[in-house]
Amino acid sequence: MRQMHLVGFLQAQNCTIYASSWRHPDSRTDFLRADFFQEIGRILEAGKFDLGFFDDRLSMPDRYGADHVHTIEHGIRCVKLDPVVTLTMMAAATSRLGLGATASTTYYEPFHVARCFQTLDLMSDGRAAWNVVTSLNDGEAANMGHAEMMAHDARYDRADEFVEVVLGHWDAWEDDALILDKASGRFGDGHKVHRLDFRGQYLSSRGPFTVPRSPQGRPVLIQAGSSGRGKRFSARWAELVFVAYHDVQDGREEYAAFKAAVAAEGRDPEQVKVATLCTPVCAATRAEAEDKAALIERLPLEIDALSLLSEALNFDFASKGMDEPFSDAEMAGIQGLQAIRDRVVKATGKRNPTVRDFITGSGRGRPRLDMVGGPKEVADRLEEWFEARACDGFVIAAAAVPAGYADFVTHVVPELQRRGLFRKDYTGSTLRDHLGLPRAAHGDWRPRHAAG
Repeated sequence: MRQMHLVGFLQAQNCTIYASSWRHPDSRTDFLRADFFQEIGRILEAGKFDLGFFDDRLSMPDRYGADHVHTIEHGIRCVKLDPVVTLTMMAAATSRLGLGATASTTYYEPFHVARCFQTLDLMSDGRAAWNVVTSLNDGEAANMGHAEMMAHDARYDRADEFVEVVLGHWDAWEDDALILDKASGRFGDGHKVHRLDFRGQYLSSRGPFTVPRSPQGRPVLIQAGSSGRGKRFSARWAELVFVAYHDVQDGREEYAAFKAAVAAEGRDPEQVKVATLCTPVCAATRAEAEDKAALIERLPLEIDALSLLSEALNFDFASKGMDEPFSDAEMAGIQGLQAIRDRVVKATGKRNPTVRDFITGSGRGRPRLDMVGGPKEVADRLEEWFEARACDGFVIAAAAVPAGYADFVTHVVPELQRRGLFRKDYTGSTLRDHLGLPRAAHGDWRPRHAAG
């Protein structure tokens, strides 16, 4: 029977995906301590989640008004710890939970990313995943020593090379390259460790790589590109894809189109899992959940949306009046998350939306409270999406940390298990086991790359 996948959406910072979450009375504020993240890991593992995943950016939101003061004053995702280091703390407190973190293909070097994540995979006994992202705004460029941000599609062209280099390095060691025979003095078979010698338009890397293969072969690749170019990138490389479908019908159509794109790349669509973002608000009863949702709705501020829109679209929303339409040139020049721009145009029906339209049409900074209820009501909604083939699972974003995850694990997971939709226990030890993916075989990525 097809089984649902669950991912905990995390950020190594002072709030969740929602800037307002730190204001929630049930959110812990000791986010600079390891135990904060370890408790989240223990909760997710108790709920048999596939993995906890850390989103990341390389700058705080300071595009709005070209200033960071409002970001600090309102706590708008202003603290950003290193997600991989944070994950190691979570790994130490868990034994089965998958561990995913973001690393940029725009400003990092592929050898470093390959070594970092393969080491995490070994140290966690095969539970690591790399979320492949292209950085998107001028703040990140400035922090990483660049005068300007690369153009949208060029970032993905570089990312294609970047992933090829990383996968090539992860393939350097054959599974039986290590011998470790003290009697003969032979440490390994040198003919089973290979140099990459990659040279492309953007990147080059020689090798040989310095980290052997892990229990799951290599880390899982995650991607969340939602523009046209981003979707093509996901279809080519990703094994787990994060999306934000807005209703079941839209989800069914997008899901089917994406799986077809995966097949067109010469890959098995069943081996690429799609999880859509949601923020379930749950409690023992519907009435209690509705009270919780009412509190959550009061937390976001207008400045949250304006700051996060400026960051994501790489456009200073302070430069326009609230009801001033964007010009054609401004719309075409957006180089950040173009999917947000396109979603606002679709939602509003306006070719030239206003700042206010962007706030309402994007929902940026505000939880989408369309799954509110007791165990049955929330499980009904999740089951509807899952059985309609609108997704393979869900990225659960909490509006309070860690309370939101604890509520979901306490109230909804048992109902999903009772219905046979979700595992009652882990049946394997690696993240690939949880996702129903085979162990990565040596060289298994090359045929699908050639098919692209």
